[in-house]
This record gives sequence, structure tokens and C-alpha cells, in this order.
Amino acid sequence: MVPADRSAGTNSSPDWAGRSSSRALTLRNVQMPASSGGAGTRSQAAGGAMTSDGGALPIMYGVDAAQPAEAALDWAADEAARRGARLHLVHAVLPVTHHVRGVEETAHHKAMHTLGEEALDKAAARARERHPQLDVTVSAEPGNPAAVLVRKSGHAQSVVLGSRHLGRLAQLLSAASTVVPVSAHAACPVVVVPEGERTVEEPPRVVVGVDDSESADAAVDYACGVAARSGASVHAVWAWQRPRFGFWDEEAAMEACERHLYAATERRSATWADVPLSREVLPGHPVDVLAGVAERALALVVGRRGREGFAGMRLGSVPHGLLHQASCPVVIVPPARPV
Repeated sequence: MVPADRSAGTNSSPDWAGRSSSRALTLRNVQMPASSGGAGTRSQAAGGAMTSDGGALPIMYGVDAAQPAEAALDWAADEAARRGARLHLVHAVLPVTHHVRGVEETAHHKAMHTLGEEALDKAAARARERHPQLDVTVSAEPGNPAAVLVRKSGHAQSVVLGSRHLGRLAQLLSAASTVVPVSAHAACPVVVVPEGERTVEEPPRVVVGVDDSESADAAVDYACGVAARSGASVHAVWAWQRPRFGFWDEEAAMEACERHLYAATERRSATWADVPLSREVLPGHPVDVLAGVAERALALVVGRRGREGFAGMRLGSVPHGLLHQASCPVVIVPPARPV
């Protein structure tokens, strides 16, 4: 079962967190069919974070009853299977507040809860069909979806969400109202998977955006872990923007970037010696450069705050831009998070 909910970190709650209860409405284990040589109810971790009892922390997937994201669910199930971890499916339902209670509102809330339960069951069935021996648990929780996922992210290896690249107004009112705040505040890496079919290049590679920030160090480490579990290589990219004013020796600037890139990746390459690693410095805006290079990548990994971040900024402009522009799964990694 999922450990009792605790607040992740010591920062004050953001405005969208509200006063949602931490009590789980429903928490149940989805039984897997019997199979010879089964993995049991909880497998040993495959290089993932551990619980206090020695088991692997789960991969957590946010279920949206209104807009099911099958590609994101498949990613979450595959990652849980690769890590030997449990897959935990979470659906949040906004509670009925005291000033709107009534027969119609209560009936509507019950209907929404029922839809959520059905969405959880369908998601669990799909994950079970994809990986019959995968340990799957589900929970329906009261509260703002972003607040629920952020609160529970302290007990997960990663949070996986779907994205549909909606227009600005639609993004504000639907999926992006969960994706952006969770990406900014989660205690663990957040994987945002665009919906729809896409072709992954062969051999597969994981692209990681690198700069001289602490978050970039964690991103390189996470990218190497994903590649190691997937049989992929890592391609580290440093994007260099030409200054608008003044004279610059472009060749010297590129050489300096290459030295920084080598130093940033060399610190991690010894830990992941078996993972093929390539490096590239490219001119241009980081969002455009990384989205272009990673168009057919297995995943694009970036730190949550790059060197352009300022005090109090939770999500840097580069990862925020990539959430809207990248066509592959984007992994946003907070600093100093073990993987």
C-alpha cells in the first residue's frame, strides 16, 4: 500500500494547493493473474529509490478521467516494469465545499467519483495487459489534482502525466493546469508524455539538455539511468545563444561551451560507464535546439531550473517552453534527486 501522505519539502503551499484533505477516499491493490515465476507483489528495485522497508518506490501516473492519455500510461507501465517497481495510479476529485453543498452538487460529485473509479479500473487493466506481472495499485483522492500529485510525489520515483499540446486557453483550463504546477513543485522527476503516435529513432537515444546548473547535473544522471534501462545511448546537448549586441569570437565561445559540456558530463559518465555518451554544442535558443534534436528521441531530459533561473523561480523558462514545444516525452528533474 502507499505510505501515509506527507507534505513534500518545507516550502509553503502554492496558491493552487488549496485546503484539500490528505485522506485517501479509495486505495486498493489490483490483483495480477497467477503466472509461473511471477514477480510477486513488490519487486526489488532496479536502480531506483527505495522505501524504508527495502522496496522500490512506485512510478506514479496521474489518471485524467476526462482525457485518458494512453501513451503516458504505457510509458509509466514500461518504466515501472524496467525498474522492478510498483505502478501506482492516482485520480483526484475536487471535494464539494461547504457553500455549494446540495442535492444536485452532491449527486454530481458522486458521478465524478464514479467516473474516476472507472478510469482507474480501465487504466489498471491496460497496464496489466501490457505487463501481466506488474504490481499495480490505484487510489482515488479528494483535492486539486496538482496538489494531490505534488503531495504524493515525495513517495514516488517519478510522476508521469499526459499532454495534448492544447491551445493557450484550453491549456489554462485543463491538462496544463496540472502539468505545469506539478512539474514545478514535485519532489521527484516529472515525465510529460505527448499523446499520439510517434516514431522513435533507431538505435534509440535519450537527449539531455546541459548547462552549468545543479539541476543539469541531476538531469544527466537521470538520462543515463533511463538509457541504461532502455538499451539506449545518451546525447548531451549544450545550446549556445549568440548575444544580440557586442562582438564575440564565436569559435572561442563554442570551444568554451564544449569544455563546460565535457566537464558536466564527465562527472557522471564514470557512474554509467556502460551507457554510450555523445556530446554536441549547438547555436540557438535552448528550447528550439533541444526540441529539434530530440524530435525522434526516446525522451528529452532537462533540469527544472537552469542557469537563467532566479530566486523563487520553480520552473525555468527552458523546461516550461519544452512542455509546449517538444514532440517527445519530456522529463523535468529537480536538483539533487537520486534515481
